[in-house]
Amino acid sequence: MPKPSEYAVHLFFSGGQREEVRFPTIEDFQKWYGSELKPKAQSEDFINIPIKNIQGEYMVARPSSIVAIRLEPVYVSSVDRF
Repeated sequence: MPKPSEYAVHLFFSGGQREEVRFPTIEDFQKWYGSELKPKAQSEDFINIPIKNIQGEYMVARPSSIVAIRLEPVYVSSVDRF
């Protein structure tokens, strides 16, 4: 089975907004999720959400407003969607 070249993480917020961020590996996502998002899941304080491939731009969000996460493996052979 081929290895994904990166992972698209779709964040769904309580107000109906959706955002997509990308991580180079599943381990990078797990590290961010385990150290930033999960321990502060009920918090109203902002946390940093890394945005890959967008230099000089970042996103912050309240962890308590994230209601769902979808993780999508992206392969080099996949159609480029951005």
